[in-house]
Parts: sequence; structure tokens; C-alpha cells
Amino acid sequence: MTIPGIISDSNEGGDGDSDSMSSICRERKIVVANMLPLHAQRDGETAKWCFSLDEDSLLLQLTDGFPPETEVIYVGSLKVEIEASEQEEISQKLLDDFKCVPTFLPHDIQKYFYHGFCKQQLWPLFHYMLPVCRDHGDRFDRQLWLAYVHANKIFSDKVMEIVNPEYDFIWIHDYHLMVLPTFLRKSYNRVKLGFFLHSPFPSSEIYRTLPVRDEILKGLLNCDLIGFHTFDYARHFLSCCSRMLGLDYESKRGHIGLDYYGRRVYIKILPVGIHMGRLESVLNLPSTCNRVKEIREQFKDKKLILGIDDMDIFKGISLKLLAFEQLLQQHQELLGKLVLVQIVNPARSIGKDVQEAKKETYSTAKRINEVFGCPDYEPVILIDRPVPRYEKTAYYAMAECCIVNAVRDGMNLVPYKYIVCRQGSSLMDETIGVRMDFPRTSMLVVSEFIGCSPSLSGAIRVNPWDIDAVAEAIFLAITIPDTEKQLRHEKHYRYVISHDVAYWARSFMQDLERACKDHYDKRCCGIGLGLGFRVLSLSPSFRKLRIDHIVSAYAKTNRRAIFLDYDGTIVSHSSIVKSPSPEVVTALNTLCNDPKNTVFIVSGRRRRTLSDWLEPCERLGLAAEHGYFIRWNRSSDWALLAADLEWKEIVEPIMKVYTEATDGSYMEIKDSALVWYHQDADPDFGSCQAKELVVHLENVLANEPAVVWRGQHIVEVKPQGVTKGLVAEKVLSTMVNDGSPPDFVMCIGDDRSDEDMFECILNTVSSSSLPASPEIFACTVGQKPSKAKYYLDDSTDVVRLLQGLANASSPQPRHSAIFQVTFDSVF
Repeated sequence: MTIPGIISDSNEGGDGDSDSMSSICRERKIVVANMLPLHAQRDGETAKWCFSLDEDSLLLQLTDGFPPETEVIYVGSLKVEIEASEQEEISQKLLDDFKCVPTFLPHDIQKYFYHGFCKQQLWPLFHYMLPVCRDHGDRFDRQLWLAYVHANKIFSDKVMEIVNPEYDFIWIHDYHLMVLPTFLRKSYNRVKLGFFLHSPFPSSEIYRTLPVRDEILKGLLNCDLIGFHTFDYARHFLSCCSRMLGLDYESKRGHIGLDYYGRRVYIKILPVGIHMGRLESVLNLPSTCNRVKEIREQFKDKKLILGIDDMDIFKGISLKLLAFEQLLQQHQELLGKLVLVQIVNPARSIGKDVQEAKKETYSTAKRINEVFGCPDYEPVILIDRPVPRYEKTAYYAMAECCIVNAVRDGMNLVPYKYIVCRQGSSLMDETIGVRMDFPRTSMLVVSEFIGCSPSLSGAIRVNPWDIDAVAEAIFLAITIPDTEKQLRHEKHYRYVISHDVAYWARSFMQDLERACKDHYDKRCCGIGLGLGFRVLSLSPSFRKLRIDHIVSAYAKTNRRAIFLDYDGTIVSHSSIVKSPSPEVVTALNTLCNDPKNTVFIVSGRRRRTLSDWLEPCERLGLAAEHGYFIRWNRSSDWALLAADLEWKEIVEPIMKVYTEATDGSYMEIKDSALVWYHQDADPDFGSCQAKELVVHLENVLANEPAVVWRGQHIVEVKPQGVTKGLVAEKVLSTMVNDGSPPDFVMCIGDDRSDEDMFECILNTVSSSSLPASPEIFACTVGQKPSKAKYYLDDSTDVVRLLQGLANASSPQPRHSAIFQVTFDSVF
């Protein structure tokens, strides 16, 4: 997609000249988020803006994970609107005093970007709410999307003003800035980029309803490292990449990665932690201790259950109240002894849905209090006002149980804060009147659908929609023996203190540095327009094969070996008709009729298929089934590579089972091999089944002379030692033994099996078997990492190349049986 006036198609920044950069520049961390970690307020007397650091901001707390000497610069917007005449002065002040760089978004852009696209479209979608009707969310609005892109471009411009791309690491936060990586990568191809998503990432069934799904996915893939709270979120993202972009991932040495145009994009799974020091300091405040005394007196002889949530339709507050109501109905012995304190944080967005959620919450709480309450007992206490941190901390410390019942949430830190506050402090212990060695207890009831749930193995996990189950979980939490409460608390506390915000930031940055370490080992070039821009990362010596260059070398040589793959090379994978075109047949015949040439098609196809399709090419050599069958020309017999094939009886029934179990898959039985195809199956299920099939076959074939090979959408089992590389080796050795060593070798292929040919040719040339080094043209089809030195874009380029070589050939009558005796003796 190209958006005129917003994205420039010229690579203005390029990669620059690294020699011009100062060698003494020190590495910095640039943290980019929607909002800066600052409070802003106008002075009532001077009318000047006053700024202070927001000590509770995660962006500020994460710096604890960096070495003390690290310079951290923040880029983001302010929570207040600044007049244009004041912006320059304030920018300088914020940079000097707080290392903050503000992005002043125009009022309309800010409105449509944040309150529009972010809050009305991305936020609901990422929390599994689709706009199936007008009353159930806002439909996609392209104007809001353009504002989102425009805002990301403004952020990019601001980052590029301050970044030293050779040295600095850029860490982007959350869904507000998901196309920012594309702009930064376009400005500087080797920029060091990390991204962390603080919200859930939805399943592919939900995400792919977004009309701009590809642009956002490609934006994230322009990062070096992408972080998620849980494996579920990461899995959903990877599934989207597979289904929509055709990208597969693999886990290598414990790290999940995607290959994206030669770049390795890493995936990190690590939930955010809390700032221990900040929380412990609040625990020791006199105001906290005083509030603890008040709460203790207020709820004397009662058990306190605590909930702290934003007023949001996804927090499940009303479901929590319904479960509490159910509990009181089923266990009336708890009346007068159990109180639910629900602290409601201010809503982060406005809208009808929030108002309806608030109305339902109040009506439910009122009903519970009317039915089960009495003059000196109120079962549900709703605190719907700004609650200072010390008061929340006091409630955490005094609650017997904390319940987080969100129906969908990212990383909810309430359970972590509760655990630390229940651990207490020396001053808190003195206030409550307990010894320092007094056993600590805590109980958590948490929704299965929040990001921290997998980390809290001692919590009681619930489905928030199941009112009965939640009620039962609360009852279990308050009646469980204290010894078990203590064990659960100790387990949780060990995790929380060892996985705090500093650990999270340090671990993420270490992985980002590892992901970027080979940036300068490869040659980078930008391709694509607009938000489809991406960087192609290739070996420094890897370049496109120019037809005039190879034709010039071809014309000067006298003995040539030419090896060509079939599918994806001389015939496109996307072509419905798989037989060769008349242009291909003409070019091949011309090349074969040149007495200086030895031409082979080396394919995984069956010999009968190749024979039928290439019947018009009389003098063309064929190697079928990756070289198991080989013949020199049409009039010669097929030579068979000796191999034991008894293992086929083991493999065939296993593949049949997987074929029957995997809709869209099918099996091909070749003379020497069996192949299982899953390109028409569900991408995730097909890939999963392929992995399982490979493991299954490798186990049963451990002592058999067979190799299990997984390619793109296939699993193949073939005899050991049968490779396309062996074909190239045999043909070259035949030519040498005949006294006509080649001085020109060309090999073109598009998939992993062709890499064997490239490697064999390079090894043969570097050995002493050839009297002189020939001109080598190993060429892969498609711009991707390869052992080949050259590439062509597609099969159209390959055909054009063959026609160029054919025009430079000088066909003469030749004997069809040349080398036949020698060649057959080799096999």
C-alpha cells in the first residue's frame, strides 16, 4: 500500500557512510512510546509549564535493567496540548532536564490516531471484539488509519533527529506504533530495532479481519526482536505470519525466529515485572501504615477480598460481582464475615460500552448490598474515585484474597503487587503487630485470559464467564488451610522478586543486542513501496546475475556443463500448466545441439513425467527423483543408482495415516521415494503434522538406509546418498575422465535440494580434480540466502537467460551417444 504525501518512496537516509561516524560514539537506548514518562502542569501564577518524572511509569522503571552508565532517551507525546509557539522551548527543556523528546502531534491527528484508530479499532480487535454490527464497535475507517500512519511517521521523524543508527538501540512499545519500524528501517536499513507488545495479540481468525493486516504485520517484521507477554500471543502472531505472509518459524537453540528476506527476526516471550523498590518504599510510608490501621479496624473480624481494575468492558468487574453474589447465596454462613472491596480506576477511553459497563457494575453492587447487607454490613464496597497509591497498597496488604477476573487482558500487574504487599515490610509488620518471621500468606484467583496467568502456577485459575466456577474458586481461596496458602505465597514471591521489571528490560535488551550482532556481516538493500517496504539482507558477494555478463563468459569458453532445476526454475510454481513452454523447449534444444555443451535437467519429478514433458529435447540429459534415475539423452537407457528400498514398506502406511488425518494433504509414491504434500492443508495444522511426521519417520527409520527431508510444504523420504549434488559430481567427473574438463559450469535452482548442487560444484572446483578452474555461475531463483553467488528474480528471468545463451550458441551436428559408456560405468 502506498499513501501519497505520507510515505516517501526515496530511501533518503540509506545506510550512510559508516566511516563518517565517530568511532568514540557511545551506545544509547532510545525508548519510544505513545506517552512520555512525565507529568505536566501549568503554574497558576506564572502560566509556565512545569514538568516532573512519573515515577510509576514502566518506561522509567525499565532503566533499572540497564548498566548505570547507559544513556536513555525517551521519545513520545505529552499528556497535555502545547501551543505551537511554546513547543521549541519546551522541547529543549525536556531534552536537557529529562532526556525526553516530545512529538507534538496536531490536534486532529492525535484525536483520530489515539482515540480513533488505536482505541476504537485496534484495542477492541486485539481484545477479540469484532464490529459485527454498528452497536458492537466501530467499523474500519480509512481516515483513522491514515491518521495512525501519519502519527507513526511523525514519531519516525523525531527519532531520526536524535538517533545515531550505527550505535543506538531503539525500543518501541505497544500497539500505538506498529508501523513505526517500517519508517525507521526505510530511513536506515541497519537500524537496531526492538518492539514489545503490551496488549494481547489475537488469533489469526480475529486478526485477519483487519483490512490493513498485512501492513501491520510487515511493520513488526521490520524489527529485529518482537516481544510478547505469553507464548499464546506469540503463537497467534506467528500463525498470522504463516497464514497471511507464508512465513514459517523455527526454534533454534532456544530462540524462536522467522526468516524474512534474509533477515532473522527473533521472537521473545517474557512477561513484564514490577518495580520492587518502588512498591516497598510505598509499603513503608507512614500514610500507608495509618491506612492499614484504619482498614484493619473497619473490617475487624471480616475477611477482605480485593479487586482493582480499570472501568473497562474487558475487566470482567460485573462477572466478578455476579460470582460473589452466587457465593453468598450458596454459603450464607459467610454473610457478615466476607467483604469484596472493588477499587475502580478511571476509564482510559470513553464511549457507550464503558458507560454501560459502569451502569451494570453499580446496579449489580446495589442489588447485592440490598439483598445480603444490613445496617452494619455491606458485602460489596465500590470505590470509584482516584485512589492514591498508598491506599491501594494498604488494601493489598490487608486482603485475604485478590481476584483478577478480566475476560481479556494483556499484562495485569495487580497480582504481582498484591503478592509483594502481602510479604510486608519491617514497618508494616510493626504496624500490624506481627513478628518478622511470621508466615506470610496470599491467595490469588486469576482469569485464564490475562497475561500473567501462566506465571502464577499457584493461583486458582478460572474462566471468568463461568460464574459458578469463579464463586467456587473464591470459596476455596478463603477456606484453604493456612499452610497451603503459605506455600503458594512463597512460590509466587520467589518468582516475582526474580522476574521484576529490571530483569525484563535487561533480558529484552540482551536479546536485542544478540539479534543485531550480524547487521554488518551482510549487504542490505531496501525493496518495496510504502508500508510494504522491507530490507533484503544478503551475503556481501551475492548479486543479481546479469545476462550480458554470463553470455560474454559463455561465448569465450569451449566445454560447458549446465545444470537446471525444473519446478520453480524453468517453470513457475504458480503456473497451472507444468509442462515446459515452447520458448523453453526451443532454448534447451539450441543449447543441447551445441557440441560444446552438456545440459542436464535435475529434478525431484518422476522419470516418466520428465520424459513425457521433455520428449522434444532429444539431446537433453535428465536426472529424475533427485538423481536416483539418470540418463544422458532421449535414446539412452535410464541408469539406476543402486539402493536398498525395503524401507518403503515401513514408510507408506505411516504416510497414509497422516494423509487421512490431515485434510488437504496427499501422498506421492515415486520409484525411489515417498513424498507427503501439505500445501493445501491448513497452514498451522499442516506444519504441525509435518513436524510430527518427520519425528515419527526418523524414529522408525533410525537403522534404515533412508533420509527424511522436510522441504517447503513437503516431507520426503529417499535413499541415503541420493542428492542433486551427486548428479553434478558424476557428470563433472565423467567429463574430466573423458578428457574434456569443463571451463564453464552453470547451475540454476530455487529450493533447498538445489543447494546440494551449488555446494558440490563449488567443492569440485576447489579440489584438484580439475586441471584449471572453470567459470562458475551458481544461481538461485529468488532473492534469498543461498550458497549460490548469484540470483535471478523468477523463472521468467531464467528463461530469458537461457534464450540469451542460446543466441550465443553455435549448434552443429553431434553424436548422441557421446560419453554414454563412460557415464554408465560410473553408475
